[in-house]
Amino acid sequence: MPRNLTTLTKHGPLNSLQYWPKLVPWWRVVWNFICIYLAKYSPSLGLKVFLYRLTGAKIGKHVSIGLAVVFDVFYPQLITIEDNAVVGYNTVILCHEFLVRDARIGPVVIGRDVMIGANSTVLAGVTIGAGTEVSAMSLVNTHLPPGVLAGGVPVKVLRARAEG
Repeated sequence: MPRNLTTLTKHGPLNSLQYWPKLVPWWRVVWNFICIYLAKYSPSLGLKVFLYRLTGAKIGKHVSIGLAVVFDVFYPQLITIEDNAVVGYNTVILCHEFLVRDARIGPVVIGRDVMIGANSTVLAGVTIGAGTEVSAMSLVNTHLPPGVLAGGVPVKVLRARAEG
């Protein structure tokens, strides 16, 4: 199944990142940046969740977000992390793609009881199903079904997850 992406209106002949102020108010990006980077280095899980929620991200109960995790600065409101998920150290979660000729946005949904290993990148428009484990240093560029072990660059389902 393809990623859930929306192509944005083209604003001119330059690469799409040049036109970000036409897509998102500058003050919103500044606010998001402040909240995201305060959360990035906070050792307090509760403070991290509070700060990420201030950006519009939807974060469930008992979610643990590791040190140095970075949320999308332009569209954090498109991120949903369901209950009891773990996002590992230095992971990046993006909801936008600014390309040379196009810009696309899409929601990221991280299901209940998901574990994302350290140094992973989650791209716009993907859903990671409940109970799935993503190994460290993975590039999540496609939807992942519930209850699997996945990993790699790009990510692939490796096997069904062993219960226990």
